Amino acid sequence: MKSMFSIGLVVSFVLSAIAHYSGLVSSTVQFIISCIAILFVAGFLGKATESVAHYAGERLGGFLNATFGNAAELIIAIFLVKDGMFDVVKASITGSIIGNLLLVLGLSLFIGGLKYKEQTFNIKLAGHNGSLMLLAVIALFIPAAFAQSLTTSETANLSILVAIILIVAYLLWLLFSMVTHKNELADEVVEHGEPAWSKGTSILFLIIATVMVAFESEWLVGTLESITHKFGLSELFVGAFLIAIIGNAAEHSAAVMLARKNRIGAAVEIAVGSSLQIALFVGPVLVLVSLLFGQTMNIVFTTFELVAIGVAAIIAKSISQDGTTNWFEGVLLLVVYCILGIAFFLV
Repeated sequence: MKSMFSIGLVVSFVLSAIAHYSGLVSSTVQFIISCIAILFVAGFLGKATESVAHYAGERLGGFLNATFGNAAELIIAIFLVKDGMFDVVKASITGSIIGNLLLVLGLSLFIGGLKYKEQTFNIKLAGHNGSLMLLAVIALFIPAAFAQSLTTSETANLSILVAIILIVAYLLWLLFSMVTHKNELADEVVEHGEPAWSKGTSILFLIIATVMVAFESEWLVGTLESITHKFGLSELFVGAFLIAIIGNAAEHSAAVMLARKNRIGAAVEIAVGSSLQIALFVGPVLVLVSLLFGQTMNIVFTTFELVAIGVAAIIAKSISQDGTTNWFEGVLLLVVYCILGIAFFLV
């Protein structure tokens, strides 16, 4: 079974690369091949994350998965910022945040809840995550609220200062959660059997899987333009939903796989931790990076984007704050995601 999976992983990845770079097949065929390949890559990344989490602990394992996944997104976004495509960057940031808080967390709670009646993770961590979600919403709402009364230069300065403050706050959160209060925020240790690989091999495979995810996601997203034109989809819907869902499908599957094995702590860290990292670190870093290219990307999001991020943070905080989860709470998150998806589709 393992050898069959390995063969499927390599063959599908190679075929996807050939389809992308050769240009011999239509975008529709490329899209289908990439979808098949990303399923195999998803399984590989999920297994690598699970193995790393065995050695590093649920939180650090989930954090590493989220960080590696977001590193690929950050690199892609930097090229978009260089080209001045700020609106697309903001739409993809919005998509990543609501995708993690609603789709990934929702699927994780639902799938895990079908197998286990109730799953628990550290209630103190749940409380802190909720507070950080609200911080992210506040930090995005304030520039948007004051933007009308500020000049372009003042808005840019406000964006830069807010970005620096958020980065400092996120780094302090890492110091607090990973160092000074590491034990207080740790999940109860549960034995999950032997890991698939040694510690060194697990880390190496996590890095390789992340690189494969970055390539495969880009190939898949690259086929979307022609696909979406056929169906007349809006740029906002494509940026905030399709690119976010498909571009992050592989890393997100790791959270679902872990939840199904009753490792909800690592699943929550991937889902919630990734959205917090995007809002408090990746987004602000992109604002500062834009300075290097001579044009500041402000941190003012559209009303649609702010509403989407706001409602996602509110429902996710409400559901996760007690440190216990079940399948119906997963359904509630997915319902909100579907409602937002329909609204974005019709805009």
